[in-house]
Amino acid sequence: MRKLFAAAAAVLLTSCQQGAVPQGNSAAPAAARTIAPILTTPDAVDPHSFAKPLEARVTHVALDLDVDMTAKRLAGTAALDIDAKPGVSAITLDDKGLEIASIDDGHGKALAYQVGAVDAKLGAPLTVQVGTARHLVIHYKSAPDAGALQWLTPEQTVGKKLPFLFSQGESIENRSWIPTQDSPGIRQSWEAKITVPAGFTVVMSGQKDDRPDASPPPRGRARFAYRMVHPVPSYGIAIAVGDLAFRSLGPRTGVWAEPATLDDAAAELSDSEKMVSAAEALYGPYKWGRYDVIVLPPSFPFGGMENPNLTFLTPTFIVGDKSLVSLVAHELAHSWSGNLATNATWGDIWLNEGMTTYAERRIVEQLYGKKVAAQQVALGIDSQNKAIADNGGPTGKDTQLHQELKGRHPDDGLTDIAYEKGAAFLRMIEATVGRDKFDAYLKGWFDRHAFQPVTSTIFLADIRANLVRGDKALERELLLDEWVYKPGIPANAIPADPAAFADQNKSVGAFTAGGAPDVAAWNRWDTDERLQFLTHLPRKLPPARLAALDDGFGLGVSRNSEIRFAWLDLAVANRFDPARASLDDFLLANGRGKFVKPLFKALAKDTAWGRPIAIALYPRARPLYHPLVTRELDLLGLGK
Repeated sequence: MRKLFAAAAAVLLTSCQQGAVPQGNSAAPAAARTIAPILTTPDAVDPHSFAKPLEARVTHVALDLDVDMTAKRLAGTAALDIDAKPGVSAITLDDKGLEIASIDDGHGKALAYQVGAVDAKLGAPLTVQVGTARHLVIHYKSAPDAGALQWLTPEQTVGKKLPFLFSQGESIENRSWIPTQDSPGIRQSWEAKITVPAGFTVVMSGQKDDRPDASPPPRGRARFAYRMVHPVPSYGIAIAVGDLAFRSLGPRTGVWAEPATLDDAAAELSDSEKMVSAAEALYGPYKWGRYDVIVLPPSFPFGGMENPNLTFLTPTFIVGDKSLVSLVAHELAHSWSGNLATNATWGDIWLNEGMTTYAERRIVEQLYGKKVAAQQVALGIDSQNKAIADNGGPTGKDTQLHQELKGRHPDDGLTDIAYEKGAAFLRMIEATVGRDKFDAYLKGWFDRHAFQPVTSTIFLADIRANLVRGDKALERELLLDEWVYKPGIPANAIPADPAAFADQNKSVGAFTAGGAPDVAAWNRWDTDERLQFLTHLPRKLPPARLAALDDGFGLGVSRNSEIRFAWLDLAVANRFDPARASLDDFLLANGRGKFVKPLFKALAKDTAWGRPIAIALYPRARPLYHPLVTRELDLLGLGK
């Protein structure tokens, strides 16, 4: 079957009705919106959605929702425009715990519907009998425990003034607050009217909608409106509500944050406009209008989320020296790889994350120099090798780029295989064909597939048609299919630059041999150099050596979250009791899954020393954590 896919250089794209125009209410005139194609190849069938898009698919979502910060619910309507084959009388949506009151055709005619059997991972199918209608309105509420939404008390925010709400939809959680077809291969335009108590600010991953509101909000309430005229993957619809302020960073860039965070955030993000220009020089015009970001409260579960027009960011990147802003470069690069050209299924997440990791380092190189980029590549190769070891070794099925995730949660594929092996694949192509040639190819890739879903099959067909162009020797040299469809790392991978961390590797050797911590060197090093040193120390060290590290470098009180985590990871592995206070503070102060999940897992695994610590700590920390984090940590049996 794979050979059949690869041979199809022209992959068939279709809309259910070619040229169909959305019906019903619209965020923008129909002419201003486009309908993205639906892929018809077998590898584009999404096993994590109940939708049947080749029969009927959603093209536009219009939300009108009221936010109840006390009941922790969003309530109102979702109006859907539908594109369907002639004669199709039903559409299947994705639902995860929605409380549906009724569904109608927008003109008062009730439509029959049924919620099917619940799957623990995916939710349930919501099938609506639409007849000949191509517009429907769903009246509903989200559940208080909706998986995409985190509701924070004022005490859990930085400013401690107002409650806070934010969403995290990737990969399949938006179906818990939006009744639509929740698949990355079914791109949809959208609009939203959000009503909140007066004094709250609403921001969303679209452009502000300044059109007049026909029905003003009730007294004591405020209404905010946003819209996205481009078709986007459903997981990219995002919302945040709270005490928020804005600071411009440039003609088309800016930052939202709690007022208490805004000054530090704006200072750390001052290179944002330069980053957009650097990315455009590499990959073509930025097609989304503005690039704004929001720095969320500490409970945000990821480093960042590339929601179009409004990247969501963790505050853990704010250090004061811009040493962690490669995170922002990564999320910005998603404006091309992920938001423009999006993996049609989660089995091809490398097309989002691997391409973005590669592009991130190119942006970093352009702004901060080759040495910094080379060091980040070297750290990435370390992460790649660890991911291979953690996923069955070089023959493990989960170490191939294209993954088979049917029957599993899609987040199972979100490992450093997708990020780092994907980036290594593209770095190999660049080294083989030359940077200028590969840059031109990638720019063309994003142009050819803008606002469209893509698969590994499409990528391989495209690179053969537009880069290899029948060169048999180049085809053999690139090992394209081996990189995508086979486990491990092919022999033509580009190794890390041995000079990238030469000084730090010498320091590791000196300390391991019994030398004192080199404080003068540590003070010269940047974050990546410090991480190289810490992560390459022996995993087992006696208490006196650990104390020397902490005393010499101030690791337990470091403001840099990456350094603090690397230290605590080492301390937990060695049952280092003096680090307990720092560990408690760290786990109670941020909910970023990258940090808190490994630490709690390591504690839980150590039944004699660590597990009692985790049992005492987790119930206190859990209220800060997003459902995406607690879903995994709750399985450790640490209590709630």
